[in-house]
Amino acid sequence: MTLHEVTSAFESVYDPAWAASWDAVGLVCGDPDQPVRRILFAVDPVAEVVAEAERWGADLVITHHPLLLRGVTSVAATSPKGRLVHRLIRSGTALYTAHTNADTAAPGVSDALAAAVGLDGPLRPLDPDPTDPAGRRGIGRIGELAEPVTVRDFAARAARGLPATATGLRVAGDLDRTVRTVAVSGGAGDSLLGAARAAGVDLFLTADLRHHPASEFAEHGDIALVDAAHWATEWPWLADGAERLRDALGQARANVEIRVSTIVTDAWQQSFGAAVPA
Repeated sequence: MTLHEVTSAFESVYDPAWAASWDAVGLVCGDPDQPVRRILFAVDPVAEVVAEAERWGADLVITHHPLLLRGVTSVAATSPKGRLVHRLIRSGTALYTAHTNADTAAPGVSDALAAAVGLDGPLRPLDPDPTDPAGRRGIGRIGELAEPVTVRDFAARAARGLPATATGLRVAGDLDRTVRTVAVSGGAGDSLLGAARAAGVDLFLTADLRHHPASEFAEHGDIALVDAAHWATEWPWLADGAERLRDALGQARANVEIRVSTIVTDAWQQSFGAAVPA
């Protein structure tokens, strides 16, 4: 298959038109006419992932995070991102990004996160996409647990369901409080704290919560917060994205091999200091 055929199939599932106006999704580098036999899915377009693609002989890397989110005037090999662009082109490896269009898709990034932490029932968007008449697309998901559990037990379940990172999970709230309704959002979730409160959930799991917004939110005492590593909340989507691409390729999928990278590309590599006793 050609790169154009593969990306067209992928875009039939994750429409670039669903991306936020500030986002940068789609083909970053690569010849649309080049053949694609091996595809690597990863969260981040970083040197470790490109090295894995080179070792495996991938023709295409599909990442969740953009390499060039903001405008640039140069991709000279004098910067880390410029060096990656040169490296990709030299190896004949195309790079494609599906970011907020994969976040808002149904199913999308937060659906995979919800499944990973034990939400297996019907889900609804935390922040619905007003352009979707069916009301299924949007950022974040809300669901019900099959059986109520404590905040402590839910956090332990989430830690088991998500890939391990140096920082693990951070929890704010009464650990013995009962949880039934849960909101999740892959990636940075500061902007959705108000939506979580308006939805009346018992717990909100996301990533990259800053001190002041989290502290002010937790002061109300009604909703527990679970803060996970950014990479860990988005990694579960890779397998879903790969499977949906296989389905979109139809019979042609027999000619394409797809792999999900397991390299931990979270920014934080190590944590030090004693944990606060639970």
